[in-house]
Amino acid sequence: MTRARPYDRETALAAAMELFWSKGFHATSLRDLEAALQMKPGSIYAAFSSKEALFRAALERYFTAQRAGLAESLAQEGAPLAALAAHLRETARRAAEDRACMLVKTVLECAGSAAPLGVLARDYLDALQEDFAAAFARAQAQGELPEGASVNRLARRYQADVVALKVEGQRGTPAAELVALGEDMAREVEALRRPV
Repeated sequence: MTRARPYDRETALAAAMELFWSKGFHATSLRDLEAALQMKPGSIYAAFSSKEALFRAALERYFTAQRAGLAESLAQEGAPLAALAAHLRETARRAAEDRACMLVKTVLECAGSAAPLGVLARDYLDALQEDFAAAFARAQAQGELPEGASVNRLARRYQADVVALKVEGQRGTPAAELVALGEDMAREVEALRRPV
């Protein structure tokens, strides 16, 4: 009897994330998961307990990667507004190769029948928006933004711009146009800087 080869959890999660990101929760079948993860159904359930649990783990992986990308942008630039602008430029550059945001796609797909997954995706979007708000708050504390500026409103607008870039990438907007759109958005963030 041949033994099943051991699975690597990170490799399996990466494959599941790509598949779910592409097809969504409902359209992904067990057969799709078998092929993508190169695992038998029993092994998938033994490792992840259910399709929903696997989706949750894949969604968390996506969220963690998005959060890490923002943190990297913030760490590379000294001034918060410059970092936020750089993040928009990088998002625009990648949008042509990427798909629409997995979190947004999940919110739209799972608004009814799989509501707990939609709630989880909304929670992750809220956490990212809080990260954006924290960056704007740092800009305010450092004197880049006026004291009266609403960091929460700026964060919501910023998140809408990030999502819009990813949607445009999904639509097939040419890379040069995406980069130009990202540049416009980045300049709007830079224009928030209070004159010295």
